[in-house]
Amino acid sequence: MQGRFKRDGSASAEPEPHGGTGPMAGSSSPQHAQNPGQAPSGDSAERPGRPGPTASTPPPGPAAVKPPKGPSGPGPRIALRNWRISTRLVSLLALPVVAATSLGALRINQSMDDIQQLDNMKLLTDMTKQATELAAALQEERDQSAGPLAHGSKASAIAVKGDREKTDRALKNFLDSSEEIDAASKDGNLVGVRDSLVGLASDLNDLNKIRSTAYQAEDNSTQTVEAYHRLITHLLDLSQDMAEATSNPEMIQRTRALSAFSSAKEYASIQRAVIAAALPASNTTRGDLSDNDRLYAESALQSQKSEIRSFTSIYGDGAEELLKPISQGNPTIEATDTYAGRALGGPDGLAGLDKRSYQDWLDDSSTKIQQMKNIEHTLLEDMEQKARELRSASEQEAIISGALILIVLGVSLVGAFVVARSMIRSLRRLEETATKVAQDRLPELVKQLSETDPQDVDTSVESVGVHSRDEIGRVAAAFDDVHREAVRLAAEQALLRGNVNAMFTNLSRRSQGLIQRQLSLISELESREADPDQLSSLFKLDHLATRMRRNGENLLVLAGEEPGRRWTRPVPLVDVLRAAASEVEQYERIELAAVPTTEVAGRVVNDLVHLLAELLENATSFSSPQTKVKVTGHALPDGRVLIEIHDTGIGLSPEDLAAINERLASPPTVDVSVSRRMGLFVVGRLSQRHGIRIQLRPSDSGGTTALVMLPVDVAQGGRKPQPKPGQPAVGGGGPAAAQAAAGAAAALLGGVQGGGPDGGALGARL
Repeated sequence: MQGRFKRDGSASAEPEPHGGTGPMAGSSSPQHAQNPGQAPSGDSAERPGRPGPTASTPPPGPAAVKPPKGPSGPGPRIALRNWRISTRLVSLLALPVVAATSLGALRINQSMDDIQQLDNMKLLTDMTKQATELAAALQEERDQSAGPLAHGSKASAIAVKGDREKTDRALKNFLDSSEEIDAASKDGNLVGVRDSLVGLASDLNDLNKIRSTAYQAEDNSTQTVEAYHRLITHLLDLSQDMAEATSNPEMIQRTRALSAFSSAKEYASIQRAVIAAALPASNTTRGDLSDNDRLYAESALQSQKSEIRSFTSIYGDGAEELLKPISQGNPTIEATDTYAGRALGGPDGLAGLDKRSYQDWLDDSSTKIQQMKNIEHTLLEDMEQKARELRSASEQEAIISGALILIVLGVSLVGAFVVARSMIRSLRRLEETATKVAQDRLPELVKQLSETDPQDVDTSVESVGVHSRDEIGRVAAAFDDVHREAVRLAAEQALLRGNVNAMFTNLSRRSQGLIQRQLSLISELESREADPDQLSSLFKLDHLATRMRRNGENLLVLAGEEPGRRWTRPVPLVDVLRAAASEVEQYERIELAAVPTTEVAGRVVNDLVHLLAELLENATSFSSPQTKVKVTGHALPDGRVLIEIHDTGIGLSPEDLAAINERLASPPTVDVSVSRRMGLFVVGRLSQRHGIRIQLRPSDSGGTTALVMLPVDVAQGGRKPQPKPGQPAVGGGGPAAAQAAAGAAAALLGGVQGGGPDGGALGARL
């Protein structure tokens, strides 16, 4: 390469011999093994084996924070700490709510059992009523037919037949009612009652047999009366089954009282039957009562009195009032009781009494039986009324229990919802604010602090807005404190960076002045020196000082400052490329070819020379010394210019190329790692300053190609292009080269970050 172009505006046609070190030179590389005698040096070089930002050694700094002991990460989704707040609240309330619901359900279930029991009791009450009516019908049949049948009347007699028909109807009603008990017993209830009914129905089948032999034995009515008595007793025992089917004390008391009174009524009916069988058909003669019948009837009289006493004791208060119709005030009943007492009091009881027919006796004694039947009916009605009241009370209790459970559940759920909503609202607000701060506010503030004067940035912190006194409020307050501390630290770091940049700028300005004086002195010595050897040494010093000036300008780029020297007029692109090559240590390996005849805007010349020099330095340092680094340019129809720098290094992986292109497009904040990748940072900053697009991609012939796209306002000397109609774009290489340049430009504009198995060594330096 002939001549050197200096950025201070002077040029020299003298070639610069090889020698010195460049600021972008690397310490070692695989390519250097090909020429061990040549080892580029420099303080910012990097090995090609560590090109990516992730592969670099961690910067020195404070000791790394040790990870906390114990399990890391959120853990499994079912872990308690990963549950949502609402889920935790529901779980917290679930236990008491479930317990209360269970207790309430048990209460309701008990009430339903009581209702079922009372329904069964109603069936039993109806069944008892039917049994009582059947027992009364059997009593009437037995008592009314005792006189006629004992004195020779046939069963077909009108009186006997009528009573038996009434009994048959009562029996049919009783058997029909027993079907309901059989249906209700299928669920396991009333099984004992059903079994009793089955046995009772079997006994009732013997009724016809009893009728066929009724009162046929002379002076022995006891046989027939006892047969009827056994059936009646079985019917009256159903009231005892009612007592066993309920747990209500009052119902048990009433059923026992009914059973005692019904038994007393039965014993009174036995007396009526036995005396009726002993009396004649007319009142002209006296009756004949055998000792067996008399003793049987006398036993019934004593049993009647005993059952009346039992009834009075069981029923309690009100029993005497209930028994008034049979105990006092009725002369017929009193006369009948007196007559029965005398008749049964001794062996010849009837002999001392007035003559009376069995019909007269039945008419008088039936008055007491009818009154006892009325009392029995009253007791049954009282039982039915009580059963209805108990069932209504059980239903009401079940409804109240269910309503209370629903109210408790509703209040619990509403309370849980209100509390959860309050907590979740605060937590969501805290989460949204924290996310917004972490993703938007804080990064934006840090960016503003890094790009502008911290004094001009509003560093006030907006509160989360959760001001409660609970733990969530305290967490929100702590987050506000953390946010303020983060902003304060960011401001301090920005101020520190500003101070560091100021130091960089101050040192660079001082170095630039000294280097410029050194270059002037060397140029003066070169102009007066005639000895070729001495002149070669001066050229080396000149070249080394030029590279030192570029290092100083790197400090200005790091500090965000622009160079103090600017060109005021456009400079040809070929001179810019030569100036960039002159600042590279191995400048003799750089080969310029097909450079468009375009000019670079003067305001961009120094930065573009610096940018291209960094790329060329990297390409020569990390490629084989026996290879050339080719630089070509292509003028595009729209006025832009594409510069390509080709090397033949070992290349980089696609991931490393993508990372480097990303850092070129978005240069990071200045930190310690920048000092190890000075070239990458400087190139990115300079390209960003002037809208120049740079991208690395694998070369077709191996190695890497650096694409530098100069925008129109840079490539055309600050002027818009004036293409002539029909004239091809300015450039070298013919149509094929132009087509390749168009493809490269399209790839660059499309943001293609390609990478093959072998990238160039150019990216390793950057």
